[in-house]
Amino acid sequence: MADIERVWNDNLQVYGADKVWQQLKREGIRAAGCTVERLMRRLGLRGAVRCKVVRTTVPDAKAPCPLDRVNRQFKAERPNQLWVSDFTYVST
Repeated sequence: MADIERVWNDNLQVYGADKVWQQLKREGIRAAGCTVERLMRRLGLRGAVRCKVVRTTVPDAKAPCPLDRVNRQFKAERPNQLWVSDFTYVST
């Protein structure tokens, strides 16, 4: 546990379990990756999370709402009579 904490502190407290485990292997300290992960959790050590928050829409209160052209009646009498969609977010 002391080696795990040392490696984590030496690397500016940003290394997660995988990188700590790799560094321990390079130093010749044998440990399983799942053990390193479990001990880091017990010590309260976490790596830096570097993902961005995905904001799918930017609401504009002043923008006009689209018209409800089907008046909330979503039943069609025949195929291809009524098409409705909602495009909120598309991952690219």
